[in-house]
Amino acid sequence: MNDTAQTPPTVLVVDDEPIIRLDAVAIVEDAGFLALEAADAEEALEMMSAHPDISVLFTDINMPGPLDGLQLARRVHENWPAVHLVITSGRVDPDPDQIPDHGHFVAKPYQPAAVVALLRSLCSRSGSLRRLP
Repeated sequence: MNDTAQTPPTVLVVDDEPIIRLDAVAIVEDAGFLALEAADAEEALEMMSAHPDISVLFTDINMPGPLDGLQLARRVHENWPAVHLVITSGRVDPDPDQIPDHGHFVAKPYQPAAVVALLRSLCSRSGSLRRLP
């Protein structure tokens, strides 16, 4: 049975550090969301194109490659304006004007409960939150 009303929101987790990415994916999945993961911005953009059901981009700022997490967030905001943006970093504290409209910054190390609360708040506002525990 493929009932979209029963499908939880999907969060795309982007971080080049595998352990941190896996931890973030675990937080997302333990909260009842679906999680996809990417190791860099280019892979994330491919995932965005392939998965139109993504509700939230959860990205680190510092990543190798031609795009960092802020540039990725801007690109996602331009091409998929309905996708919520959560930007993280343990090294950089961006100025508010660097974060796209309606984006949210979460400093590392983040508290799982705070991340879950933010994700639930974002998805409930857009109506994409369905039957999460």
